[in-house]
Amino acid sequence: MANDKALTTRADDFSAWYNELVLRAELADYSPVRGCMVIRPYGYRLWELMRDQLDRRFKETGHQNAYFPLFIPQSFLAREAEHVEGFAKEAAIITHTRLKAVEGGGLIPDPDSKLEEPLIVRPTSETIIYEMFSKWVQSYRDLPLLYNQWANVVRWEMRTRLFLRTTEFLWQEGHTAHATEAEAEEETLRMLGVYREFMEEWLAMPVVTGRKSESEKFAGALRTYATEAMMQDNRALQAGTSHNLGQNFAKQFDLKFASESGAEEYAWNTSWGVSTRMIGGLVMTHGDDQGLVMPPRVAPIQVVIVPIFRKAEERELVLQRAKDIAGMLRDIRTHVDDRDNLTPGAKFYEWETKGVPFRIEIGPKDIAKQQVVLVQRVVAEGEERKKFLPEADVVSSMERRLDEFQAFLLERARERREANSYRGVESYERFREILDGEGGFVYTGWCGSAECEARVKEETRATIRVLPFEEFRSAEAPTKCVVCGGESVTEAVWAKAY
Repeated sequence: MANDKALTTRADDFSAWYNELVLRAELADYSPVRGCMVIRPYGYRLWELMRDQLDRRFKETGHQNAYFPLFIPQSFLAREAEHVEGFAKEAAIITHTRLKAVEGGGLIPDPDSKLEEPLIVRPTSETIIYEMFSKWVQSYRDLPLLYNQWANVVRWEMRTRLFLRTTEFLWQEGHTAHATEAEAEEETLRMLGVYREFMEEWLAMPVVTGRKSESEKFAGALRTYATEAMMQDNRALQAGTSHNLGQNFAKQFDLKFASESGAEEYAWNTSWGVSTRMIGGLVMTHGDDQGLVMPPRVAPIQVVIVPIFRKAEERELVLQRAKDIAGMLRDIRTHVDDRDNLTPGAKFYEWETKGVPFRIEIGPKDIAKQQVVLVQRVVAEGEERKKFLPEADVVSSMERRLDEFQAFLLERARERREANSYRGVESYERFREILDGEGGFVYTGWCGSAECEARVKEETRATIRVLPFEEFRSAEAPTKCVVCGGESVTEAVWAKAY
C-alpha cells in the first residue's frame, strides 16, 4: 500500500475522502465493468466477519439458508404491478443464450439463440421465491417457512460509489411465509431488531428505527421498516430494511394453504435484507483523516505487532518475541508484520490507514525491560494514544481493551448523532436552514400528505427517513406539520441521504 499523498480531509471534501480511503485501505477497487467493484481481500474479510455474525443470528431465530436462481423470468417480475414499477428501470435483461462471430472480427448475439421469454438478472428474489413457496405449501402445518439466502444482485445504477451504490453488490435476503398477518408483522419487526442489534453491537453504528412513509416503502410491500444511521457529513444511510409484504405476492403467485378450519387462505410474506453497503456505513461512521477506524468485533486484524530493530543480529530475537506475544493473544485476530522491505514508520502508516484497533511495537530495549509500546487507533480527547506498558499486562488486558474500544466507538458515534439531531423544529424556514446548511436528522410534525413530502424533496432533496418508533420520538409530540402548518398526524425524521 504505497501512497505518500495525504488523504483529502473530511472537512475539505467528504466524498473525495471516502473514495480515496476505500481505495487506499484496500477495501475495494474499481472494476473494468463500469459501475461494478472488486472487493479486495481486506474488504472481503470484513464482509465475512459481518456475514458470519448475521448468519449465526438468523439461524438462532429459526431461519435456514437456501439458494435460488440468479435469473428470473420477465413475466414473474411483471405480476405484481407496484413491484415491477419499482424495479423496471434498474433491471438487466438477458435476451440471447450465445454469441456469434462476425466477419472481420467481433461478436454479436446469435439471432438463432433468442429466448422465447427474456430473463431478468436478479434485482431481488421475491417473485421467484414465492413461486417456489407456492409449490411447497399446502397446509398450515407447512408454515411458517423461514428462509434466507446469501447472494449477489444486480440493479443497473447510473451513478455509483464503491460499497454505497454499485450495479452489482453482495447481500442477504430473508423471505418468509406465515399463516397470519400478526405472525408476519412479528417476524418483520424481529428481523429489524436483529439488524439494529448487529449494527450497534458489532459495527458500533447507532441507528434510528421506524416505519417508512408510503412513498419510501419497498415496491410491493404493505409496510417497510428501516434502520437509519447518520454519517459524519450528517447525511443518512439506510443500512437495512425489513418488509411486511402482506398478501400481495402470495395472491400473484398462488401461495395458498388450507387453514385449521379447512378454508383456503393466502399466506402472509416478509422480506428483509442488508448488504455490503454496511461497509460504506462503517467507513463513514468511524473513519478519520488518517484512515479507517475499525470496530474491534469486525476488524480483520484486531492487533498488529510491529517488530523494531536496527541491527541484523537483533532481528531473530525481536521477531521471535513478537511471535510469542501473538501466540499468547490466541483468541484475538493478531498479525505480526515481519516484512523487511518496509520501515517501521511505513508499517505504522499502513496499519493506521487500515484502522487496526491496537498496534504493539517491540524492540530489543523493550524486551530487556519486559515491556511493549501499545498504541490505540483513536482515543478520547485528552488521552494518550501511545503507552509504555508491561508486556504481561498488555497480554492479560487485551480482550478488555478491545471491548472498551468497541464501546467507546459506539458512544462517540451516538453522541455525534445526537449533537446533529434537531427536535421541536416548527418553522419551515428553520427546517430549510438546517437541511440546506450542515444537515442532520430533523424531527418534525407531518400531516401525512404526499404533497408536503414531495415539496420537501423537491426544495431540499431531503426525504422522510423514518416515522420513528416510540423510543426515538421527541418528549413532546409535535402538533403541526412543519411544511403546511396543518395538524400533525405523526412525527417524521427528515434528512438528506445516500
